[in-house]
Amino acid sequence: MELITCANGVRIAYEKVPAVRSASLGIWVANGSRYESAAENGISHFIEHMLFKGTPSRSASDIAAQMDHLGGQFNAFTTKENTTFYFRTLDEQLPAAIDVLGDMFFHSLFRDRDLALERTVVYEEIDMVEDTPDELAGDKLAGVAFDGSPLGFPIIGTRETLAGMTGETLHRYMDAHYVPANTVVSLAGSFDDAVLDRLCALFGAMPASPAPRAAAASYHAGESFTDKKIEQNHLCLGFPGIAADAPDRFEAQVFSNILGGGMSSRLFQRVREDAGLCYSIYTYQSSYADTGLFGVYTALSPSSMARAESLIREVIDEFLENGPTEEEMARTLGQIRSNLLMGLESTMSRSNRMGQSLLLLGRVPPLEETLERYHAVTREGVLDFARRTCDYSRLSRAVVGKSHD
Repeated sequence: MELITCANGVRIAYEKVPAVRSASLGIWVANGSRYESAAENGISHFIEHMLFKGTPSRSASDIAAQMDHLGGQFNAFTTKENTTFYFRTLDEQLPAAIDVLGDMFFHSLFRDRDLALERTVVYEEIDMVEDTPDELAGDKLAGVAFDGSPLGFPIIGTRETLAGMTGETLHRYMDAHYVPANTVVSLAGSFDDAVLDRLCALFGAMPASPAPRAAAASYHAGESFTDKKIEQNHLCLGFPGIAADAPDRFEAQVFSNILGGGMSSRLFQRVREDAGLCYSIYTYQSSYADTGLFGVYTALSPSSMARAESLIREVIDEFLENGPTEEEMARTLGQIRSNLLMGLESTMSRSNRMGQSLLLLGRVPPLEETLERYHAVTREGVLDFARRTCDYSRLSRAVVGKSHD
């Protein structure tokens, strides 16, 4: 991996991958829903949508047609802490793809008639989340765990906040938040130096400006119940998590994998396979710049929820008492190593790794360093992390479904 830092502060990370014909490029901006005020909630996600809706030289249909003509994959996504625009295409199409994405990124018009149409699309997306109870339960858990902070806001926003947004609102927000100091360009695959020169010229012309700072956030316990007339109850349990750059993030990943990371995990085997209480159960980690959330998710009959929660706690307590076995450690570390190495076969994975690491960590750790850090994880370290994390006095809980005694 090589890094170019433009005079204005934009960082361009690149990695040439021999023997491939594809190239993957991402524009990563350290801006998401946690950077928004309550009145602005959803604006980052709305801007992501609107960048596909036309520039002075391309209509929305032109952009769509040119993307299809180039082949490969064009898309974007917004999280709580970043917005990313990306594509993967053949090396011969790379200059044309950069022209399309660059035009969208720097020259989108945000016309009011386009905003009115796309706002209804986002409203449909909001309704889709409401009809996707597992996703809704996760949003509700984050809302109570980070209540009082923009980190608890829904990424997609609300109908009320989106209703008043205009093209001027979006341009003003983008001018203030899409600045060189918080922008990373990541490129991996087959390309020549002329492509790097083009990227430096394009992004090096961004006017320098201080990067906005997100409001501080911290985890605290809370509860949420959302009544929905559905067959299953969707349950999320949460504990305090860790920041993205926490030194024990490697122990955290191993703990999460052993507890609820797959079909051989303890929760899957005990709650689904042995007790037959659910179809799906897993753990997840949401790590941010200064805090995090460790979650357990499952969906099951309302009448089974109390028994399932008791069994989940029993599984966690057993882990806190005895820690992981040597066999679990070997299996999990082998799985993590395989996933890391197999990810190198994808130019998109390489590009994402560079962009995300620069935003979250300020550097891209060499793969050998990452593998060594996982190799150094011990049973004692994982047990210590689990005991510090699973504090029932700080448990959060979100349920979407029917109330039941």
